[in-house]
Amino acid sequence: MSPGLNSSSDSDTTTTRSWIIRGILAGAAFAGACAFVTIRRSAKLRSQVVGIIPARYASSRFVGKPLVPLLGKPMIQRTWERAKLATTLDQLDVQLDIGRNLGKERKGKERKIMTKILENEIFVATDDEKIAECCRGFGADVIMTSESCRNGTERCNEALKKLGKKFDIVVNIQGDEPLIEPVIIDGVVKALQAAPDAVFSTAVTSLKPEDASDPNRVKCVVDNRGYAIYFSRGLIPFNKLGKVNPHFPYFLHLGIQSFDAQFLRIYPELSPTPLQLEEDLEQLKVLEHGYKMKVIRVDHDAHGVDTPEDVVKIEALMRAQNLS
Repeated sequence: MSPGLNSSSDSDTTTTRSWIIRGILAGAAFAGACAFVTIRRSAKLRSQVVGIIPARYASSRFVGKPLVPLLGKPMIQRTWERAKLATTLDQLDVQLDIGRNLGKERKGKERKIMTKILENEIFVATDDEKIAECCRGFGADVIMTSESCRNGTERCNEALKKLGKKFDIVVNIQGDEPLIEPVIIDGVVKALQAAPDAVFSTAVTSLKPEDASDPNRVKCVVDNRGYAIYFSRGLIPFNKLGKVNPHFPYFLHLGIQSFDAQFLRIYPELSPTPLQLEEDLEQLKVLEHGYKMKVIRVDHDAHGVDTPEDVVKIEALMRAQNLS
C-alpha cells in the first residue's frame, strides 16, 4: 500500500472517530436533557400524594398490636401523629366511602358517601371496628377495608379505591413504626417522584450487629444506582466465613413504602412469587415481576414493634427522648 493511500486512510479514520466521539457526546447530552425533563415531568405528574396507615388487629405475631399503649397512647395514634408532620402529603377535598365491616352481610344502607375537607392527610385503613373506633376517637379519618386483604399493600389498594380523589403516589406508613421520622416519609416520596422508571420506593438504615440474625429485622441490598436488588430475613450479603463482617455496611429495611398509584392498582392482580412466599416479604413480589424499586439511605434507629418484647424497648427510648 502506498504512503499516500495510507495517509488518506488514517485521515478518514481520524475523521470518523471524531464524528463518533461528537455523536456520543451529543447523544449523552441529549439523553441527559431528556432524563432531566423526564424526571421533572414525572415529579410534576406524581404530585398528588396520600398517606395510608394499614392496621390489622389479628396479627399473627402480636394480636391487637395497633392498640397496645405506649406511654399512655395507642401505638396507632403515635404513628398517626408522627406521620401528620410530613410535608409531602396532600390536604385535599375528597369523598370518603365510609363502609362498616365490609366483607360481611349488611342490612339497609350502611354505606354512606361523605364529602369533607380533610383536616389531615393521613388515613387509617382497617378491617377491625375496635381499631376504627379508637382512631376516630383521636381524630383520624378511617377507611374500613375487608378482612380478605392479605397484607398492608392490598389494604392500601382497597382504601385507595374508596377515595373519590385521584392520587399519584400512595405512601404505606407502617402502623408499628411509632417513632417514624416525618423526613423519611418525605424522602421516599421525593425519591419516587425523581425516579420515573420506579414504581416503588422505600428506605434503609444501618443494621445493628445484634440484629444480624433476627428474622424480624429485614435486610436489603441495593445496586450502585440506589435500586433494590433483594430483601431477606437472613443476613445479606452472607460471606463464606459465615460471620458478620464488622466493617461491611449492612442495610436494615424500614417499613415505610411509597407506591405509584397506578402500579398499586394492579399489585393485587400480580401472582404470588416463590421468593415472596419463602421469605414472607411482599416487596419481593414487586422485584420478581421485574419492577424497579428505589431505595434511600437514612440515619434512623429501627423502632418497629414486631413482638410484645419490643414495647419495653420503645417506651424506654421514648422516655430517653422525652416523648410524652
